[in-house]
Amino acid sequence: MPRKGPAQSSAAVLKTSQESESNKELELSKKPSKHKDCIREMLFITTAEFENIPAYMKGRFTYDQINNVIQDINKAVVCKYKILKQSLKSMNNATRKLYQRFKDEECKETKGQYFIVDADIKEFTQMKVEKKFHVMLNMLRHCQRLREVRGGIIRYMLQ
Repeated sequence: MPRKGPAQSSAAVLKTSQESESNKELELSKKPSKHKDCIREMLFITTAEFENIPAYMKGRFTYDQINNVIQDINKAVVCKYKILKQSLKSMNNATRKLYQRFKDEECKETKGQYFIVDADIKEFTQMKVEKKFHVMLNMLRHCQRLREVRGGIIRYMLQ
């Protein structure tokens, strides 16, 4: 009787290893697709950082509330910089107006940095820009997640 075990399984192993090597060669031979620049996002606050925020600044805000604000800010930053990275030819009229507004808001201090303004928060998120929001931004400044750049309008630059 012929032995089926080792002879067939070793052949199958060789066949699958050869296939995997050829797949690796194909992956290496492919030219890398366009390297998409990743958009930097703000890191979430840790519990230790939240505990170090002074009580007069925190008020009754919770850890989850401040991280939800960070999540909304990140959403606005991603939406804004997706538009800025698009080519002008691919934009419709409304997007082109937003693009021009973003370029007008840029100044020499924010050149090459990621920043948002109050209008971006209103445009891309469901949050209301009111007193509570500004208190949250103050806490984020305390934790060194944001920096304010003033001059005409207030720009919040990601750190």
